[in-house]
Amino acid sequence: MCKTTLVIMAAGIGSRFGEGIKQLTKIGKNGEIILDYSIYDAIRAGFDKVVFVIRKDIEEEFMEVIGNRIKEVVETEIAFQEIDDLPKGFAVPEGRKKPWGTGQAILACKQAVSEPFAVINADDFYGPTAFSAIYDYLVTNEDESQYAMVGYRVRNTVTENGSVARGVCEVENGLLTGVTERTKIFKDGLDAKYTEDGETFTHLPGDTIVSMNFWGFTPKMLQELDERFAAFLDGALVSNPLKGEYFLPSVVNDQLQAGTATVRVLPCEETWYGVTYREDLDSVKAAIADMKKQGIYEENLWN
Repeated sequence: MCKTTLVIMAAGIGSRFGEGIKQLTKIGKNGEIILDYSIYDAIRAGFDKVVFVIRKDIEEEFMEVIGNRIKEVVETEIAFQEIDDLPKGFAVPEGRKKPWGTGQAILACKQAVSEPFAVINADDFYGPTAFSAIYDYLVTNEDESQYAMVGYRVRNTVTENGSVARGVCEVENGLLTGVTERTKIFKDGLDAKYTEDGETFTHLPGDTIVSMNFWGFTPKMLQELDERFAAFLDGALVSNPLKGEYFLPSVVNDQLQAGTATVRVLPCEETWYGVTYREDLDSVKAAIADMKKQGIYEENLWN
């Protein structure tokens, strides 16, 4: 079996959550955060190593809340996503506060990752079957140009408390043919709806596959991200210098359209839980408590 790494994107500021670093919000009785459950599921599935992508300014708090205990149970590395980590010839525009998005987050790992790897968000609960599916794919895939994505049903990924951003997927014969980032998706009964302008809404059937940024990549993806970053900046520094983001799904989509990569979609019926909004916390805590009662998780994960 080849070595596999889980890359965790935890550098986001959490702008929807209000005050506090949402990735570090405690949801379990023993101080666990959502990330504890993801790492537990990943190790149980077979992953050998974890790379945390964080900002330098949250390092101390991050290590205190979760990093120190995880490095006791699995090989762990830290990579820093910094706003000024840019290709030669580029500078941070005046007034910019945020790093450059999920694509730059993965680029920050290029010195730490040389094996097949999965990518997740730090503040999303993905479910144990999702980690098993992506691990099994990574250790059997022999094509460096074929990636994988865990596909969730949109009905299982929305919240009662506001809008969410998701990559809405087009799938043919089990392969991803396109991803369109929709930043304002709302729950609509058993289905969903999205808007671009806040006034007109488009219906999304509940079983539509969406991306939750749970990807399986070969090291080729790091090379692609590196080679495309400068071209992204050329455009973003003109069109949206303060908030433009180098989205990971956009880079995947570019490769799909160019015919230089394929993405196998691994359908997943797990329910997503996350803390997009502070009001989501109670439902996440209740869901975790219920899974402990069912025996899916130990009462104390790391004992």
